[in-house]
This record gives sequence, structure tokens and C-alpha cells, in this order.
Amino acid sequence: MNPDAQFQRAALLFDQQRHELAAAALRQVLAVRPEHAAAHAMLALCLARREQFDDAQRSAEQAVQLAPDDAFTHYALASVLQDRHDLPAATVAAREAVRLAPADADYHALVAQLLYQERNWTGALAAVDTALQFEPEHVSANNLRTMALTQLGRRAEAGATVDATLARVPEDPWAHANKGWTLLHGGERKPALEHFKEALRLDPDNEHARTGLLEALKAGNPGYALMLRYFLWMQRLSSRAQWGVILGGYFGSRILSAIARSNPDLQPWVLPLQMAYLGFVLLTWLAQPLGNLLLRLNRFGRLVLTAEETFAANLVGLCLLASLLLVGLGAATNFTPRFLIPAVVCFALSLPVAGVFKVATGWPRRVMYGFAGVLTVAAALVVILVAGLDARLRSGEEAVDLLGLASLSVFGLGILASPWVVNGLSLVRPRR
Repeated sequence: MNPDAQFQRAALLFDQQRHELAAAALRQVLAVRPEHAAAHAMLALCLARREQFDDAQRSAEQAVQLAPDDAFTHYALASVLQDRHDLPAATVAAREAVRLAPADADYHALVAQLLYQERNWTGALAAVDTALQFEPEHVSANNLRTMALTQLGRRAEAGATVDATLARVPEDPWAHANKGWTLLHGGERKPALEHFKEALRLDPDNEHARTGLLEALKAGNPGYALMLRYFLWMQRLSSRAQWGVILGGYFGSRILSAIARSNPDLQPWVLPLQMAYLGFVLLTWLAQPLGNLLLRLNRFGRLVLTAEETFAANLVGLCLLASLLLVGLGAATNFTPRFLIPAVVCFALSLPVAGVFKVATGWPRRVMYGFAGVLTVAAALVVILVAGLDARLRSGEEAVDLLGLASLSVFGLGILASPWVVNGLSLVRPRR
């Protein structure tokens, strides 16, 4: 066997995304030349694509040890670490690849990807512009440039970049997906739909295009279209700025409450503002699962939803349906607390249930499942307590026992804590 020819065959198989066959060919190369650093590096990339991350990282680190002055080995290590969501370490390795081969556009593009994932839009744009100095028609770099410009709100430049990319490579799914997102950011829903559909025709597994299509379909509802504008605006902000908006709204509401308490004459003006703020907060939590629930009635929309998105929509819909039915029963019985209180509990429970699916899979998702599970048990105990309230009062017993009081406390505090828990966990990217 000629190791060089076998390595070239492995490289061809990798380009064809036949990673298992490429890995087998690379192992044959390494059986003859165990010191072949490039083979270790490419094997690492194959293993990472197959989500064998521990083996992939070991292969990449071995490649770096064998050839510390070879930029490709550092690039492979950076790519594996990126797939493992270890962005700081991946950035260090990618920058080392750039230092060793400063004229390679691929390495600059990888740095740009990592900066983009860290929401550093300006840094990502600078890195990708450097890549394009060396290779102006680099497709991935141009796609990244479109994405960075879109997040920076420079839609005209983003549109010009993606149009030029599509003119050169009209069959590139990422270019169509990026064109769709650029149009969606500009409120042009219908042409965005066409580009998302074309992207999925070219690459049915393109998640960037699928989520774009999902949002564009839901934006057919005018109410959701307004919420989507807010979501896209928040998405463009850094993590610190997002927390600033969240905390600013919360403390602004508290300040309004303090003003109303000290100036009762202002209460009629302050109360509508507080109610509008509360309604807006609730919409930010429930708009996406409710939008997905409505999409289940759409012949095409239900095909776009993942099983997880359908499950989340069903759970939230179940909570809200139970709340509406209980309100109806309460209205039919002179608004008795035994129906209205459980209605409020079911509605409140929809918030942590929706929050479960706002965080990444892995330990953050497991934490949210546990958190929502505890609140569900507490909610059930509260409902049982309220159901027996009349009988307790008639018999002269204490209306609320220790278990009931504990359940009320856990549920109330848990609902108040839900936004902070979810927002904190949603910023976490667990390493794989």
C-alpha cells in the first residue's frame, strides 16, 4: 500500500462527506506511518463529524505534538474543539493556525466562525474580511460576512454580499439560507420563504434554513411578526446587552411601582404601563411555542417542526387549554376560587414548561426538566389543596396545612425565579 496515495484517497472521501470510509483509509495510513501528522489531523476531523469527540480530540492533540509548526494540525484541533463547544480553547488553536499560515483564508474563516458563535459580530466581520483579502470568492467566508453584517444591522451590505455569492454559486444552500435571513430581518417574509425552501431543497439537513423557514411561516401571523422583530433585535445584541434589556425592564417596572405607591394619583397611568410590560414578557415566553402550535394546523408547517418543537408546543398548549377550561368553569360557578386559582396555576406553569426548551440540550436541559418537574408537583399539590378548601372550611379545619403552605411557597417562588433561571441557562453551551 502506498501511504501517500491512500491519504489522497482519504482526503477525497472526506470531501465527499464519507467520513467512515475516510477514517478507515486514514487508519491504514497510520498503521504504516504512525508519525503522519496530517493523517492524525484528518482522522480527528472525521471522528468529530461522527461525534466521537474524545477520540477526535486525542487524534488532533497527537497531530499537534507530531507537527507543532504545521498550521493544519492546529486547524484540526480548533475544529474539533469548536464541535465540542469549547470556544475559548478552539479560538486559541485557530489563531495559532493563522499565525503559522497567515495567508490561508480557511484559517481566518474559522476564527471568524468562532467569534460569530461568541456573538462578537464586529470581530467576526474583521476576521472574515481578512480571509477575503486572500481569497475574495471564498464561499464560506462570504456567507459568514453576510451573517455578521446582518447581525450588525447592515442589511444593505449583507444583501449585496449574499447576492454576489449567489451569482457565483447559485446552488449553495447556505447562501440561500442567508439570503432568507437577510430578507426576514428586513420584514420581507414571502421572498424569504422561497430562499429558505430552496436552501432545504439543496440541503434537507440545513438547520439554519429550517429555523428560518419556521420563523417565516409563523410570521404570517401579524402578532407573531411583531414579536419576531423583537426576537431578531435581541438576537443581534451581545449577551451583556441582552441582560441589560432584561434587567432594565424588570427594574423599570419596580421603579414604576414605587412611584405609584408614593403618588396614588399616578396609579391610573402607571397600571396600564405595568400591565403592558407584563403582557409583553408573557408573549416573549409563549410566542414561539404557541406559534409552533398553530403551525401544526398548517399542512406544510407541521412538516418543518421537529419532534421536540411539537412536544414543547403540545405541553404549553395543554397548560393553556387547562387554564381556559378552568376559567370557563369558574365563570359558570360565580368565579369560585376552587376553579380560578387552579386556572392561574396552570397558566403560570406554562412558563417554566416553555423555558425547558429554550436552553441547550445536555445538563442545562436536564436542570430545567428537574426545575419544571418540581414546580409541576408543587402545582398539583396546590390544586389538590384548593379542591379540598371548601370541605376544610366547613369542617372547621385549618384551611392551609404545612404541606399546602410549602407547596404554595415553592410554586410561587419557582414561577418568579423561572425567567432568571432560564435566561441564565440559555447562555450556557455545554461541552460535548
